[in-house]
Amino acid sequence: MNIIGLSGLDNSVRFKQRAFPHLSSRQLRITQGFDAAAALVTRHGIQAAAAEERFTGEKATGAFPVNAIRYCLDAGGITTDAIDYIAHGFSYEPFQSFFQQEALLKQQFAEVYSRAAQIAVAQQHFPSWDWNTKLISVPHHTAHAASAFYLSGFDESLILVSDGMGEFHSATVAVGRGNEIHIVKEISGVHSLGILYGVFTLYLGFYMGLDEYKVMGLAPYGNPRRFFNTLMALVNLRDDGTYRIPILLSNRTLEEKETYAGTLQLLADRFGPPREPESAITQDHMDIAAALQAVLQTSTMHVLQHFKKETGQNNLCLAGGVALNCSVNGTLRRSRLFKGMFVQPAAGDDGTALGAALYVQRTHEPAVQYPRLPMPLWGSEYDRDSIAQVLRSRTDCQVVEYAAFAELVQEVANRLAQGQIIGWFQGRMEFGPRALGNRSILADPRDPTMRDRINQLVKKREQFRPFAPAVTAEAATQYFDIRNGEESTYAHMLFVAQVRKQYQSQLPAVTHVDGSARVQTVVQADHPRFWQMLDAFGKISGLPILLNTSFNVRGQPIVRTPQEAIETFLYARLDALVIGDFLVTSKSISQTFDNPPSDTGHDSQEVNV
Repeated sequence: MNIIGLSGLDNSVRFKQRAFPHLSSRQLRITQGFDAAAALVTRHGIQAAAAEERFTGEKATGAFPVNAIRYCLDAGGITTDAIDYIAHGFSYEPFQSFFQQEALLKQQFAEVYSRAAQIAVAQQHFPSWDWNTKLISVPHHTAHAASAFYLSGFDESLILVSDGMGEFHSATVAVGRGNEIHIVKEISGVHSLGILYGVFTLYLGFYMGLDEYKVMGLAPYGNPRRFFNTLMALVNLRDDGTYRIPILLSNRTLEEKETYAGTLQLLADRFGPPREPESAITQDHMDIAAALQAVLQTSTMHVLQHFKKETGQNNLCLAGGVALNCSVNGTLRRSRLFKGMFVQPAAGDDGTALGAALYVQRTHEPAVQYPRLPMPLWGSEYDRDSIAQVLRSRTDCQVVEYAAFAELVQEVANRLAQGQIIGWFQGRMEFGPRALGNRSILADPRDPTMRDRINQLVKKREQFRPFAPAVTAEAATQYFDIRNGEESTYAHMLFVAQVRKQYQSQLPAVTHVDGSARVQTVVQADHPRFWQMLDAFGKISGLPILLNTSFNVRGQPIVRTPQEAIETFLYARLDALVIGDFLVTSKSISQTFDNPPSDTGHDSQEVNV
């Protein structure tokens, strides 16, 4: 059986623009249906998955994922005729009656949310598919839950899905056993921790639904105690393990509900005027971010403590946008509330494309089983000839091809140790928001100036944002507060761990202000080339650790193609680009070393471009 999974709502932003034409770009971001993606699942497993943004260049786009679907078909060697079902990670039809209350809501349902709206858009791109019979609408939180539980390797587990909102719920607690996902409790979308965090993100001058990770990165600079009681008073924790957030009910008109203007006014009354975008960040802003993070952690722990006791489950699966908050995840891990934890790497809405496909597969083929997910490398890849063809077209690059990858790695390790910043493009693109070693920018974590250099010159982003360390799995417990046997939990850069005190001064570029790091552990069998790179750097530096950040600049999705990698390498003025077995440098940027690069030897050759 061959199943395509989809996420996103194509007409969502355009409808809001027409209905409220005077809204700002930040207000238009407060919309359901971003992060469009596609995934292909067959009897052979997960064949491909990719976000539409990687093809269009529009970050977090919700547009119908036509390019991602075509990629998945091509990567899987599947024709359109061979697709049995198309699974979409939204199902609004059961809630249609709600949208009949207002004329605008009725129109929104018809043009954005309805099954008919999905089919109308899809048929424009794939008219040969019988969408009426093949399209299966999967409830949003069910898709999230399936994406995590079915790939966790657990026989049974508690599941928490927490996000801004699905169709009508913001959190779902479920229990997974075998092929079954049984819902235990749902929390309404009008009492959403994800939305509360998002509204504060907006209040702090960022984009709601896009920049919450910036607030998470800002929080360690603040004092959570200063505003904790005031913020915690906004969340009413209930004895049944749920919560209510009355301040989110302070929006009366349709426009206020679309912008959270009423809630934002109450925040201004309590905390002062909101921060203007791009303006200075004050200590007040840092303290508010710190308190908000503490409230999210406290509220999430409240839910999980209650339902662990009620269900008796010892494992936990997390999905939904809140599951991308690696600080909360790290707190949960350190609490030892659960024996095992798994967070789906594409925990945001792009992951519902995969989850919807997996759910439909399990429904029709219940015997299908998946091992615990290793690395989500399901995106585009390019062979040697494809890369060489692009490089030959460049007159602004110096290119050397290595016959032995080990020699290329040694050369790159030397460059990194001498302070160079390197673009790294290998194999298949990662699925999800994290660069896990195939579409990365790498640097020396020992250099105390490196974080500022990359933030200012390369990523062109806020100075307070931290960078993640990638470490060989064998060395992870030595440098980070990770227990033996738990190394694989940290493979997807979704948990914060403390850098052990004796190494914090040696790792200034990846140690956050509170001594924490968003660690990625790298297993040789799962990720051989990246592991080899870490190992080679470790032999030079004594630390098998590299600063690993996504291969993109501000406002750009992570690069997908060799052409994008070269353009971004040149624009960001990186020192070198490793792409496949090629080492690329710019002819227009002089290279400076404390010592000359190592001799490339007879196994490398310059490519005449």
